[in-house]
Amino acid sequence: MDSLLADLILLIHFSYVLFVVLGLVVIWLGFFLRWAFVRNLWFRLAHLLAIGYVVAESFGGVICPLTVWENELRIKAGNGVYQGTFMEHWVHQIMYYDGSPETFSAIYVLFLLAVLLSLWCVPPHWRKWRG
Repeated sequence: MDSLLADLILLIHFSYVLFVVLGLVVIWLGFFLRWAFVRNLWFRLAHLLAIGYVVAESFGGVICPLTVWENELRIKAGNGVYQGTFMEHWVHQIMYYDGSPETFSAIYVLFLLAVLLSLWCVPPHWRKWRG
């Protein structure tokens, strides 16, 4: 059961990363394809908060709670754990790239700046309530 829960956390964590990364791609695609939902204020705030949380964790030297929980469950299940953070582990697994925590912090900040630029170039709309 612990291994299954660890896999579920991995899936949630991966979904979070996809939301952050693909969210920015979708915003720009939606701008050019005139998709109205990419200007939804709640979607844009959630996206900004998601990358903002990652940057705050990075600067705070905090390993993501999802990584910690997954590792604890894998230990209980008798499986191996990550060496480093979720992103360090999977980037290494996928691209065979070993980056320092500072490198990943810089990438996160650059991505945050790209998200902030998208807020300026593709501003969200606050939908007015009709009474």
